[in-house]
Amino acid sequence: QVQLLESGGRLVQAGGSLRLSCTASGRTFSNTAMGWYRQAPGKEREFAAAISWSGSTTSYAGFVKGRFTIARDNAKNTVYLQMSSLEPEDTAVYYCAAYDGPHRQSAPAYWGQGTQVTVSS
Repeated sequence: QVQLLESGGRLVQAGGSLRLSCTASGRTFSNTAMGWYRQAPGKEREFAAAISWSGSTTSYAGFVKGRFTIARDNAKNTVYLQMSSLEPEDTAVYYCAAYDGPHRQSAPAYWGQGTQVTVSS
């Protein structure tokens, strides 16, 4: 079992930046690929970014357009999502996710509770 706790979501103005954090417990974090997903009101949850167990491989959704960076600190059992040039369309609940292995898979095995990001115009 893996427990994931997100933090860092808040209200931010368009064009601003924000860093989300997710701390994991209950499993060897350093062996686990991690990801960030988001769900906007009235829309399905969608993939945003993922990072392999070592941090050497990252992947991003098309809408990121170079604005987001995923990173991890295995010593702290924490994964981050640095977001910049935020747009109102980025408003969503952002979920941290853990995959059942060292690399991204088709779907995560574990989810956090989510953290709200609201971007005002």
